[in-house]
Amino acid sequence: MTGRSGSILLAVLLTLVLVLALLAGETALTPGEYLQALTAPASSAGEILWTLRAPRAVTAALVGAALGLAGAALQGLLRNPLADPGVLGVSASAGLGAGLAIMFGLAAIPWAIESSALAGALIAGVVVVALAARFREPEALILLGVSISAFAGALTSLVYNFAASPVQATEVLNWMLGSVANRDWPDVLRLAPVLAAGAGLVAWSAGGLRMLTLGEETAALSGLPMARLRAAAVGGAAILAGAAVASAGVIGFVGLAAPHLVRRRAGDDPARTLLPSALAGAILLVLADLAARVIPTEQELKLGVVTALFGAPLFALVAWRASRSWRR
Repeated sequence: MTGRSGSILLAVLLTLVLVLALLAGETALTPGEYLQALTAPASSAGEILWTLRAPRAVTAALVGAALGLAGAALQGLLRNPLADPGVLGVSASAGLGAGLAIMFGLAAIPWAIESSALAGALIAGVVVVALAARFREPEALILLGVSISAFAGALTSLVYNFAASPVQATEVLNWMLGSVANRDWPDVLRLAPVLAAGAGLVAWSAGGLRMLTLGEETAALSGLPMARLRAAAVGGAAILAGAAVASAGVIGFVGLAAPHLVRRRAGDDPARTLLPSALAGAILLVLADLAARVIPTEQELKLGVVTALFGAPLFALVAWRASRSWRR
C-alpha cells in the first residue's frame, strides 16, 4: 500500500467512523427517527444528530487530526519517535492558561478559558521557536521542552493548591481531563481557521523535515531556509497542539501514537507521514469519544481518560513491533 492509497484508505475509514459516531450514542433512535432526522433536521431526532452528535464528532476529528499532525511534525523535526505535542511544554502551558482562567473566576465569560489556553500555548510556542533558532541539536530542544512542561505542570499544581473552593478545583481537573461534550457548530468554525494556520506552517516545513533525515550538515548545504523551516515546524505544531487543548482540554497519546500507526506504510520520510498521521489521529479521537459516550457509566468518561486507557496498551504494542525494526 503506497502513501497515497494509504491516505485514501484512512480518509474512507475516517468517514465511516464519523458516520458511526453520528448514528451511535447514549440515546437510541429507531430507523424511523433516523429517517425523520434526515428529512426534518429541526425535529427532535434531527436535533440529536445535527446539533449534538455531529458537531461533537467533527470537533473530535479536528482535535485528533491536529494532535496527530503535530506529533508527526515534531517526531520528524526532532528525529525522535518519542516526541509528541506534550514534549515541548505546549500542552502543559495551555492547560496552565485554562487553569488560571478558572482560578480567577473567568469561567462564566464565554471563550475566556479557551482563549487563555490558546494564549498559554502560543506563549510556550514563541519560547520554543526562539529556542529552536538558538539550539540546533534536537536533544537540547527536547530537554528544554521537558523543562518547560515540568515548570508549567508545577504552576498548574499551584492552581490546585490555591483554588478558592473544591468546586473550582474540580472545574480545573475536569478541563485537564479533556472532553468534546457540548461542542456546537460555532465552536467548530472558530477552531478550524486556527488549525488551518498551524497545518499550513507544518505543510510548508515538509521539505525541511525530509532534508533533516539526511543529517544536519546535508540539510545546511541543501540551499533550503532550514532555520525558517525548523521554526515553521515548531510554530505550526505549537498552534495545532494549543488549539487542540483550547478546544478539548489536555489529551495524551494521540500525538504520540498516530505517527507510529502509519509509519510502517507511509515510510520513514517525515513529509509523507504528515497527512496519514493527521487522518489516523482523527480516527483515534472520534473512536475514543464514541467509547466515552457509549460505555455505560453513571458519569460520562473523560476523553483524556479514555485515550490513556486504550492508548497506552495500543502504543506499547506498536512500540514493541517497531523496536524490532530499530534493532535491525
